[in-house]
This record gives sequence, C-alpha cells and structure tokens, in this order.
Amino acid sequence: MVTDRDRRPAGILAALILACLPAASIAQQSAVPVIAGQNPGYDACGTVGVVRGLDPQGGDGFLAVRAGPSSNYAMLDKVYNGYLLNICDQRGQWLGVVYSHETQDCGVGTPWPRAAAYNGPCNSGWVFRKYVADYAG
Repeated sequence: MVTDRDRRPAGILAALILACLPAASIAQQSAVPVIAGQNPGYDACGTVGVVRGLDPQGGDGFLAVRAGPSSNYAMLDKVYNGYLLNICDQRGQWLGVVYSHETQDCGVGTPWPRAAAYNGPCNSGWVFRKYVADYAG
C-alpha cells in the first residue's frame, strides 16, 4: 500500500521540475508581431536601415533576427552587413523590421489604412538596434 508519506518525494520532485520549466523555455516565448502602419499618412514602415558594424572575423558576423524584442526570444534568421531592413516598430533597443533576402516588394513602402501585424510576403522579426544605421526615411 502506498501512503501519503511515500508520495511526498515524488510530489516535491514534480514541483521542482515545474518550477524550472519557465527558465528552460524562455526561447519558446510567444512571438511578438512587428506592427506596421503606426503613423497614418506615412509609409507603413517609414524608415529603411542598413545592417553595419558586424565583425565577420572576430565576432559572429551576423545579426540575429528574433521572434521578439529580446535575446531571450528564439532566433528566426540571420542578416549580414549591407542588408536593408524596413524599420516598422521599436521597443527599447530593439527594432521591429521587415526584410527580404531577394529584391522583393514587401508592401510596406506606402501608407496602410491602420496599424496591423505584418504577415508577409517578406520576413519580419526583431533586431538589436546597435547594428542598424539609418539608410533612408
């Protein structure tokens, strides 16, 4: 017969495992959408930036595109020096960007009737501001 005393260690172990789950799954946070069209009458993404300052020899050589405005979010993609990014959103030191690896029209160069989460045809995500310089806008 199993008593409550026998179950106690298993219950404590289960509680410890559950307490550790949030820390282990930080990169699994829900994605934060990039919102375009926040300034009525202006282009949906009013500024173009260029990736610069990455060190391909001594550093990573790429800028991580993340699912949200923090290094705790999952990495979605990589961009490199010279890539052009449409800057649509900002949260602290993180920029919400829309970009294409080809020369594709992403549909953010004209005004939108209202602000909305970007959902294609190009890529979108969040990059750290330090490595993006103003290009136009």
